Amino acid sequence: MRVVPVLDLLNGVVVRGIAGRRESYRPVESRLVPGSDPLSIASAFRDQLGLTTLYVADLDAIVRGDPGWETYRQLARAGFELLIDAGVNSPEVARRILDSGAKYVVVGLESCVSPETLEKIVAEIPPGRVVFSLDLKWGRPLVAPGCWIGWEPLSIARVALKAGVDGLIVLDLAGVGVGEGIQTATVCQSILKEFPDTRLITGGGVRHRLDLAQEAASGVAGVLVASALHDGRLTAADVALYSTGWPGTVVLKTEST
Repeated sequence: MRVVPVLDLLNGVVVRGIAGRRESYRPVESRLVPGSDPLSIASAFRDQLGLTTLYVADLDAIVRGDPGWETYRQLARAGFELLIDAGVNSPEVARRILDSGAKYVVVGLESCVSPETLEKIVAEIPPGRVVFSLDLKWGRPLVAPGCWIGWEPLSIARVALKAGVDGLIVLDLAGVGVGEGIQTATVCQSILKEFPDTRLITGGGVRHRLDLAQEAASGVAGVLVASALHDGRLTAADVALYSTGWPGTVVLKTEST
C-alpha cells in the first residue's frame, strides 16, 4: 500500500479541504513547512516523509475550468509522480494534462458527464494512464446536475473498470479534513469483492497510524492523506511502515461482471 499526499489547489496555492465545503477552504497551515506554495509543500512531503507520488486536485480547474498548467510542469520537473484531477471531461483535456507531466490523468465522477464520455477518454488515451475517481458525498455519488441519474457507486465502478481504467479512487468528500476516519469501507469492500485485483485508492478522514493499518488490511493499494500529515498526526515512521510499493495494473475478473 502507498500513502499518497494530496495537494488541493485553489487560487494557485495549497488549501486545506474540509468536508467538501469549498467556499471555506483556506491556504493550508502545515507543521512541515511555512507557506502554501505547491512546490514547497510537495518538497516537504518528499524531504521529510519520503513521499514522491502526489494526488493533485486542481479546484481551479474543476470549479472554474482554469487548470494550473505551469504548476503541473513545475512539480513534474521536480521529479514527482503525479495523479492529476483537473476536471477532465474530454480526451483533449486528458492528453494535455499528461503532456504537462502527469503520470496518470484522473477522471472524476463530478466532472465526467456520462459513461460514454469516460469510455471515449479511456479509448483515446494511452493504456495504463487513466484513473477514475468515484467521488462521493455522504456515501452518494457526487455528479453534475442531470448526469448519472439513479446510478449507485458499485454500478459506476463496474462501468469504469469495464472501460479499462488503470485504477479507481474512492473518496467521500464529506470525510475530508474532519479527522473522523475513512467512511468508504463498505463501497471499497464491495468493489474489491467483485474485482479483487483492482488497484483501489481511498481516503478522506485519516486520523492516525491505526487508520493506515486498517486500510492496509482491507486490501486497498493506496490511501490519500493531507491533514494528518500537515498536523503531525502521521509521522515519517508511520508513512514508512505502510509505503510498501505500488501494485501492478488492473486485472478485470470479467466473469464476475
